[in-house]
Amino acid sequence: MKAADPTIQLTAAALPTREWTLPLLKQAGPYLDYLSIHSYWLPLWQDNQMPDYLTCVMKSEGPEELIANYIQVLEESGYRGRIRIAFDEWNLRGWHHPGFPRKTVQDYNDPEVKRLVAAREKNLIASQYTMADALFSASFFNACLRHAEDIAMANIAPLVNTRGPLYVHPQGVVRRTHFYTMAMYANLLGPHVAETTVEAGPLAHGDRIIPVVDAIATTNEAGTMWSIALVNRHPSQEIACTVKIRGIPLEGQYQATILSGDSPEAYNSIEHPNRVVPERTQRTFRQGTGALPPHSLTILAAPVQ
Repeated sequence: MKAADPTIQLTAAALPTREWTLPLLKQAGPYLDYLSIHSYWLPLWQDNQMPDYLTCVMKSEGPEELIANYIQVLEESGYRGRIRIAFDEWNLRGWHHPGFPRKTVQDYNDPEVKRLVAAREKNLIASQYTMADALFSASFFNACLRHAEDIAMANIAPLVNTRGPLYVHPQGVVRRTHFYTMAMYANLLGPHVAETTVEAGPLAHGDRIIPVVDAIATTNEAGTMWSIALVNRHPSQEIACTVKIRGIPLEGQYQATILSGDSPEAYNSIEHPNRVVPERTQRTFRQGTGALPPHSLTILAAPVQ
């Protein structure tokens, strides 16, 4: 293919493990531009569980761990810097399709096959797609941006219906909570990722502990306008957050876009399509410290002289 058109870019499917990747790169590395990896942190293929907000949001550090570990595999292979990661299938929830895929042609009049296909309708239950999906997605994007030199693309799957951020129905479209996360990151962040240090207290649930706050900072070409994404994962508590840019604490009022909900389990549906929508507002910081609402994503616009 490259002999026919040397400008094309090639990717190869990979599992994010050294056992898969090192032999693959030994054979195909000279021809590749990307490696494609996939992950779903709640694989629900056979059993459509609907865990609560905290159970879901505890998965939020998973993308960072997977990406960092896989970068080490690329480093070990010697291809880091030449081959980048295409995270071209990801989502918090894997879609529910019990009994599939199957390896032979199916009789779709078979009652058992009909039952299994009908079970896919559980993917459309609106109440599944809560603030956990929105904040998990924000944490996923933060992890990708922190490793932007190694991550070339990140494509949520599916995009429409099933687990997608858009639910299309005969009367219109419902934008699920994670749609707004994607829209905020696409439209409100700057083109350059800044080095960011985040220190946060713990959030515990069951046998898992994660930082209660996650963040990423971006800036424009001139470094005069900063856009900072701040995630408060706590289901019920406002968090006092101190922000410094180049060591200088924020002071005063700043434009902010905040995605939250009246509950951590809030979701959008056909009946209530705007229960969770971003709000444009202002946030006040004194000596660098401002408040982050519970279960929220805040993108702060901070001009710097």
